[in-house]
Amino acid sequence: MTRRKKVHPHENHERWLVSYADFITLLFAFFVVMFASSQKDKGAAAQVSESVREALDHGQISSVISTMLGRGKHDAKLAPHTKMPSKDRENQPPPVPETHAPDLAPYLEALQKGLQKELKSGKLEVKLQGRGLVISMREATFFNSGAETVSPGSMDILQRIAAIVHELPNPIRLEGHTDSRPIHNSRFHNNWELSAARSIAMLEIMRDRFQIPESRMAVSGYGENAPADTNDTEEGRAHNRRVDLVLLSPDAVRKEPPLPVTNSTITVTSDGK
Repeated sequence: MTRRKKVHPHENHERWLVSYADFITLLFAFFVVMFASSQKDKGAAAQVSESVREALDHGQISSVISTMLGRGKHDAKLAPHTKMPSKDRENQPPPVPETHAPDLAPYLEALQKGLQKELKSGKLEVKLQGRGLVISMREATFFNSGAETVSPGSMDILQRIAAIVHELPNPIRLEGHTDSRPIHNSRFHNNWELSAARSIAMLEIMRDRFQIPESRMAVSGYGENAPADTNDTEEGRAHNRRVDLVLLSPDAVRKEPPLPVTNSTITVTSDGK
């Protein structure tokens, strides 16, 4: 009887590649997470970290990493493996129309030219600030002392202001201000009430008489707490009694509550344009 020679299986010298590949994958994932953590957009960083964790759990690391690196910080597109269910897509709000905010400097010049007489006499003040184009309407021209009703004699000035406002898509803030002297009459108990009432009255004029959409506007009352001048002189107090119409800049819009989806909504991009 012939004894068979025992055949030894061929030794696999490349088994180390499996461990090496796992190590490289984990190292790559680590650096991606570190990169994401260094970005200013913490929400995107958290999203990258969560996606890497899920991919490691389900063996999809390559597709997730390439997707997350390729779509950028503010891209709203979903990766193929994370597509939203059709029911969820139906419940999503419609996309906001992209209407980029124009440069406000030319409109400042237009107001200065169209309201030159009123600016010179001190009825108005117009200035460009970081938060937007500010039109300060002084009490002496637009309101009676201690009252919130807009003076009929100021309608011509308001019409010229409204013509400029109509040309811009920017959100509008109407901000009431008073001087520091207390008020207490049958209509108002304090400066807060007076300043807020004047803001509302100006909003109603802009909406009803000049057809500015109310969805663009909001009101606030500051009382005496945001003076434009000193309260130690009569001239300074007269400057403080005002309603500011503010056409918000893109930087200011970022700090505001979201507006309803309308054709006049501003979309603020990452570069502020």
